[in-house]
Amino acid sequence: MMTLSPPKLEHVADLEVFVDAPIEVGATDGGLRRLIAITGGTVAGPKLRGRVLPGGADFQIVRPDSVAVLDARYVIELDDGTRAFVSNRALRRATPELTAKLMRGEPVDPALVYFRCVPEFEVPPGRWRWLAESVFVGTGARRPDRVELSIYRMC
Repeated sequence: MMTLSPPKLEHVADLEVFVDAPIEVGATDGGLRRLIAITGGTVAGPKLRGRVLPGGADFQIVRPDSVAVLDARYVIELDDGTRAFVSNRALRRATPELTAKLMRGEPVDPALVYFRCVPEFEVPPGRWRWLAESVFVGTGARRPDRVELSIYRMC
């Protein structure tokens, strides 16, 4: 069997997503359930520019092993006025001590945290259709008041 060449990554944009204080739902069978409202943000990069609209949220489960399973859903408005729905699934892994700091909203060095995401885009027909026809991956960092993401298209 032949090994195919690995995909190349093309930097698309960096997102700064501002968030509100978490709403703690509490312990569930899967872990600690939390909801974090998205209040706005920016999209800046070589392929996408615009803003993150307020109104989305990140639905999280922090498992007993300190891995956070993230499910963020929000809308970005591109510079030409086109709106895209983003569904971004992610895993964030850190030591229990660092996870506790993140959950309290304290700063943590992103180099000490594994944070990877797989965003998917829903867009209207036209210029931005390539967003719905490509696979994207990204890296992230959680700050006390925001999440920073760097998004790449797999070529």
